[in-house]
Amino acid sequence: MTKINLTLADKNYDVLVGKGLLAEAGALIRAIWQPRKVLILSDSNVAPLYLATVQEQLVASGFQVVTSIVPAGEASKSLSNTANLYQLMLDEAFSRTDGVVALGGGVVGDLAGFVASTFMRGIGFIQIPTSLLAQVDSSVGGKTAVDFGTGKNIVGTFYQPDLVIADPNTLTTLTPRYVAEGYAEVVKMAATSDDPEFWPLIEKIQTPADILTHATALIMSSVSFKAQIVIADEKESGQRRFLNFGHTLGHAIELLAHGDLAHGEAVSIGTVQICKVFEAKGLTAPGISAQIERQLKAVGLPTTSELLFTPKFYEQLLLDKKNHGDHLNFVYISKLGEPKIYPVKKAELKAFLTTN
Repeated sequence: MTKINLTLADKNYDVLVGKGLLAEAGALIRAIWQPRKVLILSDSNVAPLYLATVQEQLVASGFQVVTSIVPAGEASKSLSNTANLYQLMLDEAFSRTDGVVALGGGVVGDLAGFVASTFMRGIGFIQIPTSLLAQVDSSVGGKTAVDFGTGKNIVGTFYQPDLVIADPNTLTTLTPRYVAEGYAEVVKMAATSDDPEFWPLIEKIQTPADILTHATALIMSSVSFKAQIVIADEKESGQRRFLNFGHTLGHAIELLAHGDLAHGEAVSIGTVQICKVFEAKGLTAPGISAQIERQLKAVGLPTTSELLFTPKFYEQLLLDKKNHGDHLNFVYISKLGEPKIYPVKKAELKAFLTTN
């Protein structure tokens, strides 16, 4: 087991990474929480695989456990599901000294975190991410949110967990598509990280099976990088915005795809396309787009979409929550390891993104 610590202004917690940690969840949680009532939130894909194990672990460690299972998929990140969970917790007499455990991928983590952060103005929260995307990115850093209307992550909070337990063994139950989906976030971070050993690790990955072989190293490198960013800028007023690399375009097409694109697949497309835009303008070094695209394609990730640069695409961009006044901030890299931010006026958005 490896431990990565995040020491923030108002919070200090660990991300634990190691094979087999799921079977030790009760003892690991008992080490930081006194016995209490716990809601384990999972989804219809993950619950049949791991819910019984985690529940048994917690009960054996003295916790009272209530469980809830939501349908797998982005649609579960809704205010209606949030309200249902509030009601369940009230029915089960949860108090401010109780807690929520997220067992699943990014959707479950976002929803559980938002519920924990807002129920009785905030109760204990622990992340047990089971997807690569959640283990390398969404479980760390304290962003919680649900979707609203046509906007992704429109209603949310910054709320740090008390602990994150990442067990790479859970990745073996993912399909190659969803292993690759999480890897898109790893590539995004490696491209923006100044760690000289991170990108060479990416170049070892040529198949989805390679991702599993190097999973622990990929998770450790990603979490270490993200922890460094979050410690320096917890509330995304400065360098944490670099983590949005590929996401502005990616979020727009993800929403327009109505579930046909997984989050990481949309990020893969967004990352390559924003690189091509900035490379065409001479702001990204020649060859960077092809270098990143090659690594993403190697594991079967998409790098383009018919949804790009359509009228609805531009409409969606204008709804992006990262809009600031009359402009939208785009993250790009001048070269590997050197992320930058470029503001584009909304009125000039279409012309700016047109590369030919």
